[in-house]
Amino acid sequence: MDSALTTIGLPIALGIIMFGLGLELTPADFRRVRKNPRAALVALGCQLLLLPALCFGLVLLLDLPPLLGIGMMLLAASPGGTTAALFSHLFRGDVALNISLTAVNSLVAIVTLPLITGFAISWYDRTDEVSMPLAEVLQVFALILVPVALGMLVRHLRPAFAERADRPVRIASAAILVVMIIGVVLAERERIGEYLADIGVAAALFCACSLLLGYVVPKAFGVPGPQAIASSMEIGVHNSTLAIYVAVEVLDDVAISVPAAVYSIIMFVFAALWGTWVSRRENPVRTQERRPSSTDGAPV
Repeated sequence: MDSALTTIGLPIALGIIMFGLGLELTPADFRRVRKNPRAALVALGCQLLLLPALCFGLVLLLDLPPLLGIGMMLLAASPGGTTAALFSHLFRGDVALNISLTAVNSLVAIVTLPLITGFAISWYDRTDEVSMPLAEVLQVFALILVPVALGMLVRHLRPAFAERADRPVRIASAAILVVMIIGVVLAERERIGEYLADIGVAAALFCACSLLLGYVVPKAFGVPGPQAIASSMEIGVHNSTLAIYVAVEVLDDVAISVPAAVYSIIMFVFAALWGTWVSRRENPVRTQERRPSSTDGAPV
């Protein structure tokens, strides 16, 4: 499951995407998140409390084998991935909120990931120990902050260029996303059938519920549409690469990594479909502006 696509191609692609996102951000965007922290606090509550509880309920309901159950809980404990900001960008979410949440979640996961995964391990009477690798935390920060900061610097120095780049960046981001989906499927094509049979239903249910939870709960707390979309993507798009790394390198069991591998395929498709629907729901004016009226061209 560890290929050139995930170890080299994916970080480079995400770095390019993050630079593009930075072209649309200003320091004021992050100040807004800090001054109005409700959306961030609600999203963190979903990530740290509701999501593990939801996942554990699915594990029990579907009566998963121990290693797959541990893998699901490891996935639930993993912070949002950098790809969440890409989906948020494509579907008009608050990208600054995504970047802030990913950074905070990555730090908090140093404590919460071992606790949640350790609970699952003890539930199945295993004796493995798990820790959050510091190298992975630093990699997440580098992959997010450095290219975003460069993009923001370019926007500050060349605002006209940043404005012109908006549409090409969105198109390029969508193209990169499609390539990533195809690449992941091709890389796992020999085992994808077996993986889906083992954990497909659980991964699909967890992904759908995560996206829905990340949107509905913030809306219930009065969080506006763009931030609710950002929260949904942050909660639903997990750092599957981190979960696979911990399963293989720390817990030394490939079977535990299977849920994250399957989820990494399903989440791309589900997040794209969900993002398309929820973006249209939150931005009906844009849709209506693009749709010609039935009276267009009619004589007055």
